[in-house]
Amino acid sequence: MPTNDPRPTKAQRRDEARAKALQMRQEQERRARRTKILTASLLVVVIAAVGVFVGVTIKNNAETEAKYSDVVYGGSESQVVAPKLADVTAPSTANDKGGIPISAAGVGEQGADDVVVTVYFDFMCPYCGMFDAANAADLEELAASDGVTIDYRPVSFLDGQSKGTSFSTRAANALAVVADKSPEHVQDFITAMYESEPKEGTTGLTDDKIAEIAVGVGVPQEVADTFTDTVDGTFEVGKDAEEKTGTWRTFAPWVTAATQQMAIDRGEVGTPTVLIDGQEWPEGQDKSPLYTQGPLRAAVEAALAAKG
Repeated sequence: MPTNDPRPTKAQRRDEARAKALQMRQEQERRARRTKILTASLLVVVIAAVGVFVGVTIKNNAETEAKYSDVVYGGSESQVVAPKLADVTAPSTANDKGGIPISAAGVGEQGADDVVVTVYFDFMCPYCGMFDAANAADLEELAASDGVTIDYRPVSFLDGQSKGTSFSTRAANALAVVADKSPEHVQDFITAMYESEPKEGTTGLTDDKIAEIAVGVGVPQEVADTFTDTVDGTFEVGKDAEEKTGTWRTFAPWVTAATQQMAIDRGEVGTPTVLIDGQEWPEGQDKSPLYTQGPLRAAVEAALAAKG
């Protein structure tokens, strides 16, 4: 409709545009300040949360380190020199290679002409759990038959995968105690431990849980109660073999020595590793027979038949 309002002049329109631009710029600046304040506040919250998390983590790690400081031979010292098997106290049923032989003659006994099946394992190794699930029953039956010895060799090279609790050593030490004081339960204990095997990278099973598993397969409670017993001793550190004193689980030196013996005998430490009369089985790159029921037993029976 018609209007009598005069049309804004060019100067007025310019001033209005400038005023509007100024208003928009001021609003943008206010938004930027609010965003900056919010960002800064959020950053403070995040930093505080990270600080709390780091603090709790450090505290928990310190508590874990303190709780399990007397598990491993040499403790938390670096460059600990592994002892020799001949120089440590071994379970009464152990052999001189860091193993626990089982044959028809009993635990700790190896027949002179037996086919010897050597099994290296770490209780934190998931593939060892797969191996045991496939072969435990066959190994028990073979060990009970004439002419075959199963030589169980626990190692602890995966201690670093249990968040400071040294689960591999704790579990291997428990097995060593069973082998020493309740040897008839060795095989059942190994299998039961693998049936409850923790995932690699976790804290592993608690000492109480390990004892519960042992009692569950028939190990006397008074034996399981000694899993956490410790002894004092000396150890060497570094190239100069500096001697120090320490405290660790009863058979921790034996576990360390057995792990080192595998490195000496095999040139490396890896599990599961199976030998039949000193020869690695299976040969070649295909390791699937390790995790399949039947092939290992067939290979052992073939070796037994070959001996006549």
